[in-house]
Order: sequence, then structure tokens, then C-alpha cells
Amino acid sequence: MCCESSAGVFCCRLVPRRVNSVSSLVGEGWGQKDRATKMENLWGQACANLKKSIGPNNFNHWIKPLRLNEVQTGIAQFESPTRFISDWVNRHFAEAIVTELNRHGAEVERLRFTVVPAGASAPRSAAPQSARAAAATEGRNDDRVAAPATARIAAKPELGAPLDPRSTFSNFVVGKPNELAHAAARRVAEGGPVGFNPLFLYGGVGLGKTHLMHAIAHDYQARHPESQVMYLSAEQFMYRFVQALRESTIMDFKAMFRNVHLLMVDDVQFIAGKDSTQEEFFHTFNALVDQGKQIVISADRAPAEIKGLEERIKSRLSCGLIVDLHPTTYELRLGILQSKTDAFRAQQPDLEIGDGVLEFLAHRITSNVRVLEGALQRLFAHASLLRREITLDVAQECLADILRTNDRKISIDEIQRKVAEHYNIRLADMMGPKRARNVARPRQIAMYLSKQLTSRSLPEIGRRFGGRDHTTIMHGVRKIEELVGEDHGLAEDVAMLKRLLEA
Repeated sequence: MCCESSAGVFCCRLVPRRVNSVSSLVGEGWGQKDRATKMENLWGQACANLKKSIGPNNFNHWIKPLRLNEVQTGIAQFESPTRFISDWVNRHFAEAIVTELNRHGAEVERLRFTVVPAGASAPRSAAPQSARAAAATEGRNDDRVAAPATARIAAKPELGAPLDPRSTFSNFVVGKPNELAHAAARRVAEGGPVGFNPLFLYGGVGLGKTHLMHAIAHDYQARHPESQVMYLSAEQFMYRFVQALRESTIMDFKAMFRNVHLLMVDDVQFIAGKDSTQEEFFHTFNALVDQGKQIVISADRAPAEIKGLEERIKSRLSCGLIVDLHPTTYELRLGILQSKTDAFRAQQPDLEIGDGVLEFLAHRITSNVRVLEGALQRLFAHASLLRREITLDVAQECLADILRTNDRKISIDEIQRKVAEHYNIRLADMMGPKRARNVARPRQIAMYLSKQLTSRSLPEIGRRFGGRDHTTIMHGVRKIEELVGEDHGLAEDVAMLKRLLEA
């Protein structure tokens, strides 16, 4: 059988008719009050399970605003405050809603949404519509019909913003490189007076920015279950904005983003160079700050370093607390590995890991935490499936490809080129005799990074810097080591250059 919806024609799965189901009774002599009570009870039972299955954040944001009016001829009729919410529920949660309604005695094949603005009330039908009348209204702009479960599976999926249940504060390992970011995230999650807005987290790939943002959302929602929390990537923000423009629902879009209590936007560097999206983001940002709502932003670099981002947005982002998540240290990587191992052992007590394996991984895999965790997970799977102890030899054999990738050699030429580009000096000045501060300091930074990131000896490094003596290289390295602890700006430059070279 085929049926129509706002998205086109789909093949519908027919649900077998059940005797004494809610849908078979609606309209058979029921009074208006009885029908309303039945619908409220049915929807209340379904919502209890929906909240568990899709999570409290999604439930409060998308499902809670809906109102079930009636169930008839296989169609569950809902009221929705905006068309945007109707469309989103249609695309993402229709299958779950249909399943729950059927589980609680209804006979539902699909959903229909009628847009009723907040504060208004749509009149309930005194008698059920005929199937023919229902089909005739499905193409109207304010009457959207969700495709049945079987049709939705075949449809192209929409981008969403789900929260990872594993990304909580309890699973976040704190060390010196991320302790400030963790403390600031905790403060935001408490929901009280924060003292900074926005919180801007930046750093390289796999350093924990997204984990912290998910943890904030989980904790904030647990403390304030009635609050609206919105987490999404900058790409998803742009996608929804463009969709709202295309479908002439820009007011719904504005209302949605301006009514949240906590807005979190990941990878904000994505909107750089996209003028219309930046314009809307700017106004959304200002509206929320003016209302005292909290904003959390993440990016791969500091606001001032994001090319193509409007100056007024850079200025707004810089008004809050900017926190750099530094590259992981050996101690932090080892702590993460030990935490993950303890969690796995709680599920599989017979797991055996030989001495030195975790230390070996923490020393060899330095690129980012995701690669480190992925390597450990592979070892766990290997040990579980083959029932073998994870020894150092097993780890080297099982992770040969990852270890080769992380052994990528960084050359002195590459270091000199990156530093010269960053400080806008000529590459020849790295080897030349100039002693002006604007040249000498970048040259010393390049020497320091060459000592840190390569296995070359001091005399070898000296030869690559215009034949300089090894004592000159040693002096340059020591000078930068001192300045890194004293000059915050220089320390950030060195950390960023190191991330770029190791990426």
C-alpha cells in the first residue's frame, strides 16, 4: 500500500488491527472529555518510555512540546508549537513514537502534526475524520505527516546533535594540560552564576573539547531537567539556518535558538567565511547573552587566529573565558590508559595486561587521545577474542600500523618552514646571521622545536641552522625553555606550532 506525506510517496507498513485497541475505540460513542483523558493517558505512558530511550535533553526539547489530540484510522494527530519542531520530530523520532504508541494499545501507522502556536489551542474534532478527508489534508503546509517506520529507514538521514553517554565528567581524566578547562566546564555545568560568558575551549584534535561539552550538557540537564540545552556543531547550525531560509521558517529558527538556557556550538571555525551564517550566529549570540543565558564554544584555535571570522564575532568570543587544552603529557596519557583499563577490567575481570604495556603506549602514541583510546580498545578486543594476555610483543604486533603512523619523522626543514611562516620572516633568515629580535627569537624557537621533535644531535641541528656551533643551539633551547614558563603568549605560540607539526 502507498501513502502520501510532505516528503513524497512511500510504501507503508500496515499494522495488524487489534481488537479493543485505543484506535479502534476512538470515535465509537466517546464523549469529548473521555477522549481527551484517554489521549492524555496514552501519551503519558508513551512519553515515560520515550524519555528513557532518546534521553531527557532530546525529550524536553522535541517531544515535550507535542500534544496528542486523537488516534484514528491508523494516524496519531499531534499539536506542535512550530513547524520546525514538527519537521524535526518527523525526521528523527517518528519511528520511536509509533513504536511506543502501538506498545501501549494504540493502532498507529503514522503521525500527523498540526501547527498550533504556543498559547493557542486547536479545536478537537467531535467525530473522527474519514481516511479520505485525512489524506486530502496531508499536503498542506501546516499539516505535516510523518512517513511510517519502514519508509523513514529508506529516507536520507538528517544531521543531528546526539550526546555521547560515555562523555561525562566521571570519565574525563584530569591532568595539567586540561585542568583549567575541566574546572571551567564544571562551573558552567552547575548552572549558577559563572562570571564568564562565553566559555571558549580550543585545542587540537582529540584533546577533549567535545568530551567536555557533552559532559557539561549531561550534568547541566541532570541538575536542571526543565531547562532547554542545545548542543550542536557549527556545521549543524549552518545547515538548520539554510534549511529555515529555504523553507521560510526563519522565525521558528530564531525562536528555537533564542529560547534555550544553555547553547553549545562545537567547531565554530567552520562558519568562518560564511557571511550569512555568521550574521545569524552573531545575533543569536547577542540575544542569549542579553538574556543572561550561558554559551559554550569550541574551536581548533583561539578566536583571534580563526581566519575568515568577522572581527565583531572574534570580539564577542574573546569577552569570556578562553581556555587552551594543551597537548597531552606522558603522565596524562598514562592516566587515561589506566582509567580505561580499570573500566574494562570491571566488565572482564580475567583481562591480563603485562608489565610495561600501558607505559609503552603512553610513550609511543602521542598524537591525540582518540588514537590512544582506539589502540587500547583494539588490544582489548584482541585479548578477548583470542583469550591471550596482552604482552609487550602482542601490543607491538597488534598495533604495528598505528605505531608506524605515530613514528612519522618531523624534519628540521619542516620546522624551520612552519616557524618562518608563523612569524612572517624569510626562510633564509633561519640560517642567516641577522640578530634582530624579530628574527632571532623565531630562530631560537625553531632550534627548541628541533631539539624537542627530532632525534638530531645539537651539532647536527647547528649545521642545519647555517653552521652554528652546538653551544649556540644549546643557548637558544635553554632561552625558550625559560620564556615558555614566563611569557604566556610565547608559550601559546610554541604549543600551537608543536600541534601543527605533530598533526
